[in-house]
Amino acid sequence: MGATHYLPPWFSIAPMMEFTDNHYRTLARLITKHAWLYTEMIAAETIVYQKGNLDKYLAFNPDQHPIVLQIGGSDLTNIGKAIQLANPYGYDEINFNCGCPSPKVAGKGCFGVRLMLDPKFVADAMSVISANTDVPVTVKCRIGVDDHDSYNELCDFIYKVSSQSPTKHFIIHSRKALLNGISPKENRSIPPLKYEYFYALVRDFPDLQFTINGGINTVDEVHTARMEGAHGVMVGRAACKDPWNILGNIDSAIYGAPPSSLTRRQVLEKYQVYGDSVLGLYGPNPNIREVIRPLLNFFYSEPGNTQWKRKADAAFMDPKLTTIKSFLEETLGSIPDSVLDAPISEAAIGFPDVFADAKRLLPPPYVAEREEELLYA
Repeated sequence: MGATHYLPPWFSIAPMMEFTDNHYRTLARLITKHAWLYTEMIAAETIVYQKGNLDKYLAFNPDQHPIVLQIGGSDLTNIGKAIQLANPYGYDEINFNCGCPSPKVAGKGCFGVRLMLDPKFVADAMSVISANTDVPVTVKCRIGVDDHDSYNELCDFIYKVSSQSPTKHFIIHSRKALLNGISPKENRSIPPLKYEYFYALVRDFPDLQFTINGGINTVDEVHTARMEGAHGVMVGRAACKDPWNILGNIDSAIYGAPPSSLTRRQVLEKYQVYGDSVLGLYGPNPNIREVIRPLLNFFYSEPGNTQWKRKADAAFMDPKLTTIKSFLEETLGSIPDSVLDAPISEAAIGFPDVFADAKRLLPPPYVAEREEELLYA
């Protein structure tokens, strides 16, 4: 397929474990036609060892394009095999995870953000990935790890990976990761955001592409980040917390499409057809709870939302509700027609500029070490 068939990744939804599965991505694509979607992170070993069951991990509806496969791993042989096995599914890009702080991923001998301490391996991995696919390859990383958090160390990582591999696009979560003592959830809030590092990378590596990630919660902030110079913007939890209002404005506010007349009722009608078509596709899974989960914040802040969630909790326990259609018929009475049939509201604008201090706080320009020194660092 390939990324050139679609509009650029000016906006993307972050890969999130237990969130950006097939069900969430189906809902997202029903709301936005142009946002770039990411899979959950899939370990290369999982793909290799589950090669007889790959549809469960890699299959997706063609409507989900443009879509990026994010993989993680620390074994070059398995990484190469995983890419070969994934190729027939037609992903538009391959992204390599160098940003996950979870102990299950970043523990000793594993992968994720710990790989930022080994840029030579990351460059080798990206070369292996590129050699085994025809689509673009990207890296998602943080701005540092533990005490390795200076701007120069971040630049060394970017320089080494980009100069020793075909990688030309980095997605930067603008926080460092702390690997000892805090949870993955805390790693999304406790380390401070340093947008000045991101915009300094844009300044110092003009031949590369950078997508900003971390702490961006509104469509207005997405627009502002791009106006400040970000090539792309990636949003994570906000797109799960309020998918209708965030994703519903992306096509018009970011990609210049005409305002949408789409309603929640129209989305639910299509999602119900999808949901009933996949229930029990792999034995007991997916079940109703798994398919409904992306909808639980579909009415965020709207009248009837609390009652809808209570009804949903009760409906999950009702053995008579065996289809998505019956589940929605049982629960949607809590939501007023005025909510179900209203088109997407225009995104609010005029929030304080969260990037206002970034340009003022830019670190001094990076000067790369001699390449021959970096090759043996």
